[in-house]
Parts: sequence; C-alpha cells; structure tokens
Amino acid sequence: MTDVLRVRAEDSPQDLRHPSLFINRELSWLQFNRRVLAEAQDSRTPLLERCKFLAIYSSNLDEFFQIRVAGLKQQLAVGYAERTFDGMTPEEQLRAIGQAVREQQAEASTLLERELIPELSRHGVELLDIQGVPERSRKALDAYFQANVFPVLTPLAVDPAHPFPYISNLSLSLAVTLRDDGGEERFARVKVPKILPRWVPLDVPNTFVPLEQVIGANLEALFPGVEIIGWSTFRITRNADLEIRHDEAEDLLSLIQEEVRNRKFGAVTRIEVSPRTPQAVRQMLLGEFTEEQDAAPGWLTADDVHEISGLMDASDLFALHALDLPQLKDTPHQTMPNARLASGRNLFEVLKEGDVLLHHPYESFTTSVERFIQAAAEDPDVLAIKLTLYRTGGDASVARLLEQAAARGKQVAVLIELQARFDEENNIIWATRLEDAGVHVSYGVAGLKTHAKVMLVVRREGEGIRRYVHVGTGNYNPKTARLYTDYGLLSADPELAADLTELFNLLTGFGAPATFRRLITAPKGMRERFVQMIRREGEHAREGRGGRIVAKLNAIQDGEIIAELYAASQAGVEIDLIVRGICCLTPGVPGVSDRIRVQSIIGRFLEHSRAFYFRNGGDEEVYIGSADWMPRNLDRRIEAVAPILDAGHRRHLRDTLFMMLEDNRQAWDLHADGKYVQRRPAEGEEERASQRILVERARS
Repeated sequence: MTDVLRVRAEDSPQDLRHPSLFINRELSWLQFNRRVLAEAQDSRTPLLERCKFLAIYSSNLDEFFQIRVAGLKQQLAVGYAERTFDGMTPEEQLRAIGQAVREQQAEASTLLERELIPELSRHGVELLDIQGVPERSRKALDAYFQANVFPVLTPLAVDPAHPFPYISNLSLSLAVTLRDDGGEERFARVKVPKILPRWVPLDVPNTFVPLEQVIGANLEALFPGVEIIGWSTFRITRNADLEIRHDEAEDLLSLIQEEVRNRKFGAVTRIEVSPRTPQAVRQMLLGEFTEEQDAAPGWLTADDVHEISGLMDASDLFALHALDLPQLKDTPHQTMPNARLASGRNLFEVLKEGDVLLHHPYESFTTSVERFIQAAAEDPDVLAIKLTLYRTGGDASVARLLEQAAARGKQVAVLIELQARFDEENNIIWATRLEDAGVHVSYGVAGLKTHAKVMLVVRREGEGIRRYVHVGTGNYNPKTARLYTDYGLLSADPELAADLTELFNLLTGFGAPATFRRLITAPKGMRERFVQMIRREGEHAREGRGGRIVAKLNAIQDGEIIAELYAASQAGVEIDLIVRGICCLTPGVPGVSDRIRVQSIIGRFLEHSRAFYFRNGGDEEVYIGSADWMPRNLDRRIEAVAPILDAGHRRHLRDTLFMMLEDNRQAWDLHADGKYVQRRPAEGEEERASQRILVERARS
C-alpha cells in the first residue's frame, strides 16, 4: 500500500514543506483504524476483547464515511481540485481510500468468519447461520419471530404506486426480490429494526442467530401469497457533518437542533451490499440514492458500492462483549484513589498544600474530579462554579451536580459545546435542563468550538476569596473517564486561577486578555508558543546543550508545526512523538527527520491524554492540555494547555512518557515509508505493556 500512502520524491528535499515529506491525513487515519483491527487479529488479546476491537474498527469506519469521505465528496461536487499539503487532490484521496478500505474490510470479514466465530464456538459461544440451527431450535426461533419481530416490521414495496422508500443512515435492510401476478419482478425493502437485539438467542445458552437471517427465513409472513425470488442485505451511510453558518445564526441552539434533525437526510456516501445481492439490485440502489439527493454528477459511483462478506455492521459485536464470560475478557480494572486525596480530608485544604496531578483511568475520576465538583456544590463557602462541557454523554452525573449547586443558590456557569460531533443531541438536552435549573449556560465564541477542559471554583475564605481550578485533557464525562487515558491538574495556584477567570470571561462575554500568566491558549498564542519552544530546543542543540522533545498527542497534522519539528531535527534535537491516531509527519528521512521517532499505542484504554515535554537545556518544562497539533485545534478552537509547576509532578509525568517509549507490546513504530510496524519483545526480553504497567503501579 506504500504507493497510495504518500507522494514520494526521488531524493529527500530540503524544502521542509515539500509534499513528499507529509503523509495524507485521511490515509493516516485509515492506518490508525488498521491498528485497531490488528488488536482484533492479535491472539494475545482475550477473545471477547478481540470482538470488541472489531466492533470499534467497524464503528470508526462508519464515522469516517459520514464525515471525512462526505467532506471529500463535497469538495468534488463544488469543483474543488486543489492539492493538500501532501500533494493529493480530493479525487486521488477518494480513490486511495476506496482501495485501502476494501483491503481492510476483506481482512475484517476473514477474521470474523475464519477465526473469531470458530474460536467463540470452541469457548461455548455459537454465532450460527440460520441454516445450521437444529430443528427443535427452529420452532422456538419461529415462535420468537412471531411474538417479537413480526409485529415490528414494515415491508415497503416499490412499484408505480409506492415510490422508493427513505432509508435511514446506517440502518441494515433486506432487499427482497418478488414476482408479482403478472410475472414481473418487484423490489421490496424490509428494515432490520435497531430497537430489537441484533443477536437472537436460541434455547441453548450463548447461542445466537443474526436478526436479519431470522427475518429472511420468515419473509412469507410479510409477503403472503407472493413468490419470493430471493433476498440480501444492504446498508447505507449518509453525510452526517453539520453545516453551521455562525454569521447567520441568531439562535445557535435552535440552528443546531435543526441541523441535527436534517442530518438523517444527508447525501449517501457509501452503499454496502452482501455478495449475493443481484447486480440489478445494486444498480437500482445506486440510481435511487443518486436521484434522491439530486447529487452532482459523479457524487455516487460504482466505487461507492462496497461488498461485505459475512456479517454486515460488525459494530453489533459490542453486544457479545457484555456476555458474562470473564475468562474471555481483560481482568476488570478497578480505578484507585489518588494518594493525596485518599485521606478523606477537606479537598480544598489539600489543594492549599500543593497541586494534585491526576492520571485517569488509573486513578479514579469519581474520587477526584467528581469529588471536587461535589465538594464545591455542597460547601456553603463556595460562591461560584464555572466549567466547560464538551461531551456530556449518557452518564450525566456531573451535570446533575451542577443542578444541585444552582439549587443551593451558587452562581453556576457552564459553557456547553453544542457542536461536539455526535453528542449534539445529548448536549442540547442538558443545555436546556441546566438552564431550567437556573444555571447560566452559554455556547462559547461564534465560529470557534470550545474544546478546552477547564473548571474554576470561587470560595469565600476569611475576609477574601480564593479560587481553585481543574485543567484536564479529557471531558467531564465519568463514562469515558473509565475508558480513556487522560491527565488532570487540580490546583489553587493564584496565577492559574486568574488565567481561568479571564478565559471564562472571554467564553461568556467579550474581549480577551493580551497574554495569560500560565495558560497557553488557542486560537490566540498557542501556535506561536509551541513554535517558540520547538525552536528553543533547536538553539539548545546547536549550542551543545542537547535538545529534547517528547510529545504525546491524539494527532499531528499541522504543516507549520511539522516543518518546525523537521528543522529542530536538522538542528540536532532528539524528538519522540507518541501519536495515537493521525500523523502526517514522516520520521526517519535522512537529513530531514532522522532524529524524529513516531510511535502509536493501541490498548484496552483509548490513549486520549496530551502531554508535552521540553528539556530546555536542563530547566525542564512539562505541559498538559486539550490540544493536538492540528489546524483545527490551533486555529479554530478554544483550547487550554497548562504547565506542570511541581517538580515532582514534572518528573513523574516525564518518567511516564519515557516508560511509554519503551513499550514493546502495544506500541507501533511509524517508518519512513509511511507504514506502521508493531513492536514485539525480542527473544528472552520481558514484555513491557505500558498500560498494564500503569495499572499495576496504581494498584501498588
């Protein structure tokens, strides 16, 4: 796949913005999802965890087609043909995406059919084709269909009296071919209801049949007296990106509510069909969806029809992970309380003595961040609470604590980001509920997403007030705090508190300070500060003081930052980048990036934390925050990065980053050809899985 990953020059150019030095963003993301798929393929991963990773791979790919592929198609539709900084046009990217996705999907289908299903069977979990269901179980299955499935179904025929039905985004459907009384073939669609379990249980424990097969075996009940020629499954993906014109938005809440409602009518970007789908049905689907959206010529082509062998929509494998089979899963992880907070002392008194550095999910979110909010809500001396909510999620215990604080008469101000992708509806619900509870709710600065993870508590102490803060890398969401790795800082530092006061004034009002004391913020100042620190390491290296940078991020895409890292490498700076997902930087190019190493860690927890280490000639600086090195974070979002001032905390965070660099189980190395290679322990070498090490450290 090297030829589709990147544009190459014959020799390593000295132009640090030459297209050959950059990896395409979309193809880099597909490489990330390939690493997720590899966890499902890895026999060292517990069996039900392998099923979970395959489900994550499938769900990730759905979102990719809803957002990224849709965006490229929109560019084509308006005639946009400019090349990205890696040298690819939208058309070239779509072609390369199609090739890469088909290769990956073939691997995923083979994995499920030839490895996971047989392995599940050996461990007492049967995923049966309906043809293999014993006769005694077929009767129970038919009874289940009549009682639970048949009343929910609505067959929709297509004929002169019945136009082609609307097909919802990501819904699984049966394409049924019928023959009418006149001998003419007709088409009907039967939706596989999402409201029903995908896995229909049989009368044998842990034995299931896919719901679509149960429906397909009982089509006579839906079309009595009509000849059924055959049926197959299909599924479509629609454009789900919201188009918000802030300059035209008088009421942002109402506008986003409308856009969320319109999302289900987005243009189709992908059609998935089973191998047995007749060619005539494929052509009809392609034609109907092209006509439905009145799309630009070429919006949908035969290349957008993806043939899926075996199970379609593998994200439903998440349900198998819920089976009560602990021997087939990772050992349950019990988060531990932070040592400084475990005594049960008054939290505000603890913070007066010094900062608390948190690392989730190894340390408990509930007994630290939630406790901080709860203490602020209940303490009669707390006057005000302010925080940002990017993703409320299904578990909204934080929002409920804010309601309680408002009910106690405290000033509570919440910045809710209404445009947090795929969480818009949850956030709208909570924005309305919090407003009804008396909370001051705002939606940030027009044209900018608020991605910063910050909280401010104002408390009356003696004759004055004192402010306490939390700055984090993750959302105030207890559910994801158990699944994502994130850093957090609890502090009573007056200068950091003053910065957050001014930041919240910016978010809820007008104006902005020229500079902050401690915080590094975007879109004003962050790009410049990171560039300055990278260049400073170059100066240290040139003057013999040894430049060193270690950065842990979700993604690196920004062309300017990448060019600065190349220049620092040329100056002699040793650079290690731990990048979970997208990385558009090419390491190991002679004379350009030969001192840059890039690795990605994929494990049971999603690596979400961002941390930045600069050796600074021995006067080390360490930062945590919400921003990746991407144009959207640096230029189009409100972001906040905070310094770690406590020397012990700096050492701890630095040592943790260095330990991750030694991972030989969950780490993948990015090579100069754009490919990732998974690390493996050498013969006789001890396995070092960074997440496992951190779990054990937290327990001890």
